[in-house]
Amino acid sequence: MDVSQIELVSRYADILQVGARNMQNYTLLRELGQSRTPILLKRGISATIEEWLLSAEYILAGGNPDVMLCERGIRTFEGYTRNTMDISAIPVVQQLSHLPVVADPSHGTGLRDTVAPMARAALAAGADALIIEVHPDPDHALSDGAQSIFLSQFDRLMAELRNIAPAIGRSICLDRVASRSWAAPPARSTETAH
Repeated sequence: MDVSQIELVSRYADILQVGARNMQNYTLLRELGQSRTPILLKRGISATIEEWLLSAEYILAGGNPDVMLCERGIRTFEGYTRNTMDISAIPVVQQLSHLPVVADPSHGTGLRDTVAPMARAALAAGADALIIEVHPDPDHALSDGAQSIFLSQFDRLMAELRNIAPAIGRSICLDRVASRSWAAPPARSTETAH
């Protein structure tokens, strides 16, 4: 969230996440460009695709080529879901940029029952990776319980994603962050699409 946190967090984290509310914190983005730690840049809550890509340029211009773009839903007039998951942004961004696109269906809608359908749709639309909040007892989670899925739901979702991936010429990578022309350190036991 702040330039002063970059050095400390970089010592312990494999990836630095820039949250939606800091997508246009240009001072922070410029400093992250000096970092050699991969950056996950979440789309701002009301950001256009162009604004999102231009924010990534601040990091890239500083010399850090390891930027991932994260579609996490945008604010619209719809009040039923927390955000509106912009699945169409995934292929559009992939046409406009070489950067990997990560989808966050948990924040994308804020509703547990919509996480799996949005994850399936994001993979089918070409997402390079997914961020999915999972909790053994989401109703008692200290934060984001409403958008966290149960372990059994996650197991079922991963089985579904393993079936969808080959249908679109993709596969599920079990042990490391997927790569499309950028380098990142191995993740800790995550599953990503590539």
